[in-house]
Amino acid sequence: VLCFPPQNSSEMPETITSRDAARFPIVASCTLLGLYLFFKIFSQEYINLLLSMYFFVLGILALSHTISPMMNRFFPANFPNKQYQLLFTQGSGESKEEIVNYEFDTKDLVCLALSSVVGVWYLLRKHWIANNLFGLAFSLNGVELLHLNNVSTGCILLGGLFIYDVFWVFGTNVMVTVAKSFEAPIKLVFPQDLLEKGLEADNFAMLGLGDIVIPGIFIALLLRFDISLKKNTHTYFYTSFVAYIFGLGLTIFIMHIFKHAQPALLYLVPACIGFPLLVALAKGEVTEMFSYESSAEILPHTPRLTHFPTVSGSPASLADSMQQKLSCPRRRRQQSPSAM
Repeated sequence: VLCFPPQNSSEMPETITSRDAARFPIVASCTLLGLYLFFKIFSQEYINLLLSMYFFVLGILALSHTISPMMNRFFPANFPNKQYQLLFTQGSGESKEEIVNYEFDTKDLVCLALSSVVGVWYLLRKHWIANNLFGLAFSLNGVELLHLNNVSTGCILLGGLFIYDVFWVFGTNVMVTVAKSFEAPIKLVFPQDLLEKGLEADNFAMLGLGDIVIPGIFIALLLRFDISLKKNTHTYFYTSFVAYIFGLGLTIFIMHIFKHAQPALLYLVPACIGFPLLVALAKGEVTEMFSYESSAEILPHTPRLTHFPTVSGSPASLADSMQQKLSCPRRRRQQSPSAM
């Protein structure tokens, strides 16, 4: 699942409907089969060269967006942070249409420069650490930008991809062939000979990003359900999170036992759906779980400021003024226009 990072943090994510969830396995199957045929017909070298450039740009943008909140803590308070806007339009006058409208600041440019270093490292060396940094960035952006509206839709999506994953791994060699041929950060790789070769390890186990993003958006939905219950507990979130770790550990265990690639969703889907459902049954909240309609606005977000207000006066007077405004909102609305 690959997405461009949002232009600002206040943008709402893309909501997946039940119809989208039902069609998702079909679209994914067509895409996977198309990539398989491409690798069989055309030269693998040229395809990977084109894909490397494509993911080089996407990876830099995704990684920059991911590290930006963390990097903000390292900038000093007096850092000269200027605001910029990249605007690209089509047409003129009343028919003018915005194609690109991207707002950023100096801190974003610093994050972009750091991400570009990782991008060049990946482009030149294809090192597994650079691959994983881009892969994690894609996964985090995917979970942030994709949004399930209810548990039923999540079950449809996970159930459909459960069948998709099992069929393409066990039924054919398509999934394994594409995963091994595709030199792009669409998977996380784990070196199995790390202790022997160190950072130059070259024998890898792989985990597709879809096995992270798809369960991830379902776990995020359960977090919003926890918050909607207003019980100050995150029972369903922690349950599904532990279930994901359990399912992933079981996948690795089975893979080592049978020495064969395993469809991770074969183990992740029953765990991520079954564990929270058992908790809901025990707590008598199954009806509430399946009737819950998620809203993207239930979680707090921090819109980016494009300008800063100018204030004057002592801190004490500003605090008193703010307290009066918060405590008397109705009286303020009743003021006449002349008083304003």
